[in-house]
Amino acid sequence: MTDTLNPTTTAARPLRAWQRRALTRYLTTKPQDFLAVATPGAGKTTFGLRVAAELLADRTVERVTIVTPTEHLKHQWAKAAAEAGIAIDSNFRNGAGQTSNDYNGVAVTYAQVAAHPTLHRVRTENRKTLVILDEVHHGGDAKSWGDAIREAFTPAVRRLALTGTPFRSDDSPIPFVNYEPDGAGQMRSRADHSYGYSDALRDGVVRPVLFLAYSGEASWRTGAGEEFTARLGEPLTQEQTARAWRTALDPTGEWMPAVISAADQRLNQVRQSIPDAGAMVLASDQESAKAYAEIITRLTGEPPTVVLSDDPKATGRIAEYSATTARWLVAVRMVSEGVDVPRLAVGVYATSSSTPLFFAQAIGRFVRSRRPGETASVFLPSVPVLLQLASELEAERDHVLGKPHREKDGWDDELLSDANRTKDEDGEEEKGYTSLGASAELDQLIFDGNSFGTAAMVGTEEEQDYLGLPGLLEPDQVRTLLRQRQAKQLADVSARKATEPEPVAQQPARARTTQERLAELRRELNTLVSMHHHRTKKPHGKIHSELRAYCGGPPTAMASVEQLEERIATLRSW
Repeated sequence: MTDTLNPTTTAARPLRAWQRRALTRYLTTKPQDFLAVATPGAGKTTFGLRVAAELLADRTVERVTIVTPTEHLKHQWAKAAAEAGIAIDSNFRNGAGQTSNDYNGVAVTYAQVAAHPTLHRVRTENRKTLVILDEVHHGGDAKSWGDAIREAFTPAVRRLALTGTPFRSDDSPIPFVNYEPDGAGQMRSRADHSYGYSDALRDGVVRPVLFLAYSGEASWRTGAGEEFTARLGEPLTQEQTARAWRTALDPTGEWMPAVISAADQRLNQVRQSIPDAGAMVLASDQESAKAYAEIITRLTGEPPTVVLSDDPKATGRIAEYSATTARWLVAVRMVSEGVDVPRLAVGVYATSSSTPLFFAQAIGRFVRSRRPGETASVFLPSVPVLLQLASELEAERDHVLGKPHREKDGWDDELLSDANRTKDEDGEEEKGYTSLGASAELDQLIFDGNSFGTAAMVGTEEEQDYLGLPGLLEPDQVRTLLRQRQAKQLADVSARKATEPEPVAQQPARARTTQERLAELRRELNTLVSMHHHRTKKPHGKIHSELRAYCGGPPTAMASVEQLEERIATLRSW
């Protein structure tokens, strides 16, 4: 029976500063329940295994049970545990009921526990057990899951809950998480140790993310035969935005090939500094994933690795991709959470999922830092909900119970999944809409919560200026280069206007679109911020923050025409 660990292996793994602080608190307080919230890529697995090693070594526990949301993560945990000198059986099956005494414990999924909670309760009662609940917010995915987890693991001597996103969009309480009154009549989850993205960014533990938002015109036909055309990023109804978004993601249109091509150019640039850098397309469904793979093959001449959720070889495919220098990976949701492929540096967000939880986990696949100066680049549709999530990437969220009016901002996954169908007055579903195609153009870049750049057509010199940013840059260098690129764009626009002939008087000026007006105001605001920076030496981000605090409203990328005009007028008065 293997109750001892390899002390050389466990002691040889250095801990990051946040892990040392969390471990010290854990070993000092000796709690039965402990919730550690750490941003994706910060090293939750290493922390969890160190806690397990300490508790096994001092005989506080005799066995470890690791619970994960997916099959793949079971095996990933077992591999990491083996490297830490802890033997974990990730092939444990409910039907067997037992495992070899050579193991220190087992790894199972939440669904596996829900299928037979009594079995896991008996196992927990028979030996002093540490239960590690990975991505514990999944414990509230279904009432049956939450009930099963409580039944199975209430007898545990210790429970360690880990998550990068302790928030949910519903009122399902997360098992074994403490909730406290927040002063507003609601119950808010309380973490015993938190390490957010902004903390990890400051410590160099994760990469900063450069978001490249692409707009374009999308056209579709409804089931009633009506044809619509709209631009991504313009103020639209919920239904119009959902359908324009789905039209852009249609692999048979022009938008996805253009964006994938731009992402591949970015990957080429990054690989000049990071030779093994990889890129991934996150797809909504398997059919789209296969179609995107065909686009990549056609554009690059190299077939990508495709990972589908129902593929029994999925875990092996991910491991193989991670260990090679292959360029592209295409996957559905299973690679969005917890999967560790540190060399992923470029992403294409080609999914209609819009919840903060999914977005945070998806972007987490690209932020795992390996060396100083690495920057992740994520290409995404220029739609309000994604622009807001990108601008507020560093925001920390807790899970709140009893929130009276949960804000969905009109952009929820149910609406987007409903974009393929309409309903008549009797509530009966009509035949779904037909995508007619979508063009693509670079709308703006978002970095450190700020918007940069002006609209640039695909393939133009302006777009290439941004795609060609060096692959290894410190955050301050990224900001400096973005400002330089933006200043060059503005100067080029002014020069072109100066050489353009005067318009014929008889011809009325074309009314500017909302897209053009927003782009013009963002350019003007960014220019004024730059001028204010030179006068006051304040950082650009601080100036934007002060404007938002004074005028109110969302980040620049989300601001309306009226809000941008107010900020411009305010800044001129300072």
